[in-house]
Amino acid sequence: MALNQEDFSTLLLEERDDRLTVLLNRPEVRNAIDQTMVDELHLVCAELERNPKVLIIAGTDGVFASGADIGQLRERRRDDALRGINSTIFMRIAKLPMPVIAALDGYCLGGGAELAYAADFRIGTPSVRIGNPETGLGILAAAGASWRLKELVGEPKAKEILLAGAVLRAEEALRISLITEIHEAPELMEAAHNLADRIGRQDPLAVRITKSVFHAPAEAHPLIDTLAQGILFESQAKFDRMQAFLDKKDRSNSANSANSAANDDRIQK
Repeated sequence: MALNQEDFSTLLLEERDDRLTVLLNRPEVRNAIDQTMVDELHLVCAELERNPKVLIIAGTDGVFASGADIGQLRERRRDDALRGINSTIFMRIAKLPMPVIAALDGYCLGGGAELAYAADFRIGTPSVRIGNPETGLGILAAAGASWRLKELVGEPKAKEILLAGAVLRAEEALRISLITEIHEAPELMEAAHNLADRIGRQDPLAVRITKSVFHAPAEAHPLIDTLAQGILFESQAKFDRMQAFLDKKDRSNSANSANSAANDDRIQK
């Protein structure tokens, strides 16, 4: 494992062959995202860029992330805003080669919500409360929500969240597909790993290229689709997986033919 838990104070890590689980772990401040957590998330991204795996992000103690650390945020000035501290790490997470799963529980607000929006999948528990109350604090949601949220839920609901401070409960978040599954808290991580298992059954290169093509700008299509398909058409996995599909189909047809012949024989007798 290239990542050493001893190097992290705000994250808990668990690595498997095909995935990395990261738990936001500042329970004393409801997992608020501070500079140390941002720095540690950059270390995680650097490793996953070198060694692509599915990333599962969750929180501890029944909270995903209550937002950015207000104590630090209050002291930031113009130059800090121009550095894009949170937006830079969330963009990096969104661009990771393999899919990112956000497993949400409890508060998922402000910067915590923007971290969730950067994920490819969001699942949650019945206690999820997700939204962006930044305008109530005299700032805007500048780490992705101001443009990602409209893509995720449409303009009217995005404006209700961003301009009127709406905080959504799990049922409404599910209804508008901001989250796609609801599980009781004890089953949340199992559900996240089940989703990672489903991703893991796909061809990793096909998943990586599909994610890149999916997020390409509209003007890049259809050329980028054609070029990406050209790469995959030459991959050994394509030949192996398609041959396995054909072999399975042949076996199934043979079995059906044998069963049909046996039934005909019984009828004649």
